[in-house]
Amino acid sequence: MTPPETDGPRTSRTQGAPCAGTGDHLPTIAERVAQVPTDPGCYLWKDAKGEVIYVGKAKNLRARMRQYVTLQDDREKIPLMMQVVRDFDYVVVGSEHEALVLERNLIAQYHPYFNVDYKDDKSYPFIAITESDVFPAIKYTREKHRKGTRYFGPYTDARAARETIDTLRKVIPVCVATCAEWKRAKRLLERDPSQASVANMMLAERCRPCFDYHVGRGPGVCAGMIDTVEYARHVRQVEDFLRGRRSAVVGELTDQMREAAANLDFERAGRLKARLDGLDALDDRQQVVFSSNVSADLIGVYREETISCACVFVVREGRTVRSVEFILDKGLDVGAEELVGGFLKRYYDETADVPAEVDLDAELPDAEVLEGWLAEKRGHAVRLRRPQRGEKRRLLDMATANARHALMRYMVKTGYADDRTNKALLQLESALALDAPPMRIECFDISTLHGHFTVASMVVFTNGRPDKSQYRRFKIQTPLTEANDFVSMSEVLGRRYAPERMADERFGSKPDLLVVDGGKPQLTAAMAQLEELGLDIPVCGLAKSDEEIFVPWDETPVVLPSGSPSLYLIKQVRDESHRFAITFHRELRDKAMTKSAIDDVPGVGPKRRRALMKRFGSMRRLRAASEEQIAETPGVPAEVARAIYQALHLSEDAPDERPQ
Repeated sequence: MTPPETDGPRTSRTQGAPCAGTGDHLPTIAERVAQVPTDPGCYLWKDAKGEVIYVGKAKNLRARMRQYVTLQDDREKIPLMMQVVRDFDYVVVGSEHEALVLERNLIAQYHPYFNVDYKDDKSYPFIAITESDVFPAIKYTREKHRKGTRYFGPYTDARAARETIDTLRKVIPVCVATCAEWKRAKRLLERDPSQASVANMMLAERCRPCFDYHVGRGPGVCAGMIDTVEYARHVRQVEDFLRGRRSAVVGELTDQMREAAANLDFERAGRLKARLDGLDALDDRQQVVFSSNVSADLIGVYREETISCACVFVVREGRTVRSVEFILDKGLDVGAEELVGGFLKRYYDETADVPAEVDLDAELPDAEVLEGWLAEKRGHAVRLRRPQRGEKRRLLDMATANARHALMRYMVKTGYADDRTNKALLQLESALALDAPPMRIECFDISTLHGHFTVASMVVFTNGRPDKSQYRRFKIQTPLTEANDFVSMSEVLGRRYAPERMADERFGSKPDLLVVDGGKPQLTAAMAQLEELGLDIPVCGLAKSDEEIFVPWDETPVVLPSGSPSLYLIKQVRDESHRFAITFHRELRDKAMTKSAIDDVPGVGPKRRRALMKRFGSMRRLRAASEEQIAETPGVPAEVARAIYQALHLSEDAPDERPQ
């Protein structure tokens, strides 16, 4: 369909487009995509039910969409997503910047499954100022953003938002939107908007003071105690403070206090002094993190397999004004750039508080477009940066650590980890044709350096969790001249599942599933060894490259769905065994590298070794010394000196070593 020629965005839709990757149907969708214009815009992939499952933007729609249907996009989720795509829409706009704005609106409208979004999509609280009113009021709200109202936030701690409003009104009196007298005054002014210029006189005649006015939190709008000009100054100060512009508020209040004192209006000067003291009390709650007046947002992200958390440190004038955390519905199943970029669009689409700098731990491919979008919202230039060192790097790492703790709290609170583990075990039971869920999984890995320092690790997962008390490590005893995983795996399995080990309670019970790190050769070695021992244990091999699982009963490897709990669990088991094996391998290798040529000489212990190093300084100088010079070392007898000399000259090619 040819998009209609209009001044605004143009929309087109393909009918019944089959999915990519379904054989003969692939050219059909490719032909349809070939008809898409090369203009900038947004594309919407749809499933068989017509539901939007992914929204993206592009500078060139046709080129970008072609990457999907030809699977040239290297993101892991793309093959899975394109298997369910049956249709698409696209919207043409005038620029890449307009495409970004439209993309955010479409994601908010459709909540596509494959786009990054908040996990529960709940509404977060904001502090709002009803700027369209004659006397704007402050309020705590979760409402959809309305025109004529300025929103500050979002806050993830509702109590903190309410306390901020309460404390702020003690310092700068403004009306609150829940006040009955303020609502009455608002209705009165709405009925007769022509009287706005004399609103305070009209209200003084027709209304009465509210309770907040009597306790010093309300400015007296309801009784005509303040005119629109003075009230507007209060509102501006509140907004400045919520934006983090503390110095501007303090400077203005200080000037007013001095002016009142100069005019001998000591009562007003006292009230202003009390407000300044209140601001100082607020400052005590805000940690100073920069020596300069830096204003920036620092966004740290911590990811699990299919869930993540973003933590935003809001820093204004060098102080941490607040920190907020958001749980996201994507994790390691999408790239870091896509995850951070998706969160950044969602977060700044909702907040009006945009700083001059946003610090991230990712290089975003569309950073220039995002900077333009943020600059338009802020009214001034905005820069996206990735700090590498210094105070900002330290604070960004702190934000990432906070994101990790927040995600762990969420997983414990919601039982997310337990539910996911149960699903993973049930999925493994089905995919690997097991008789029951694998409650005890043992995994083995081999680590070697061209046949030297060859070791094996055994890690155990009980009920889907690492059981470190059951971990074991083995030195491979078979002499090897080169790396041989087949022989090494056979040996370690023979030792682990030998009858005496199986009867040893320290090694635990027989596993429900045995996983070997590797492909078909490692699986063959494991099966042969188990058959020789007469054991019937379900076994599989996990290849590193494509995360394929090799099973004895099928030549075709099992491929678990990307992002599934079962794939996450089996990869976690494999990675843990690899970590445990290589740690042991490095320990042995490092120990061998620090071993001295004289350590095995009879009569040389730590004390005499220290005495020799103190006298000669290094193994090179000791090797160059004569037998008589060695014997002159205090505490070294002549026969020991002779043995040391002979040992050193039997290893002329030994490297220079220093005591550790």
